[in-house]
Amino acid sequence: MFFGMPFLISLVPGVIVLFITWWLRKKNISLFIKLVPCLLTVISSLVIFYVSLEFIRGFEGAAYGILAFFLLGFGVAAYFLATNSRHPVKK
Repeated sequence: MFFGMPFLISLVPGVIVLFITWWLRKKNISLFIKLVPCLLTVISSLVIFYVSLEFIRGFEGAAYGILAFFLLGFGVAAYFLATNSRHPVKK
């Protein structure tokens, strides 16, 4: 329960970020626009982690820290999804 609930809570915004990054990757737009969802996710996870350490503390703060860790994982996955371009080699 201690790891399950923060994971399930982070699953909803994480899947939304991955879907938006995938959708932006399908369009021919700049790399910066593709990186916006993952950058916002990483920034929000760092803010949540800081708040969990500084203001909340205790077991509830640890749960928020675990939530921030899972959101950071989704942000990193979105980064690799945005920067990885698998185009076939044209001959």
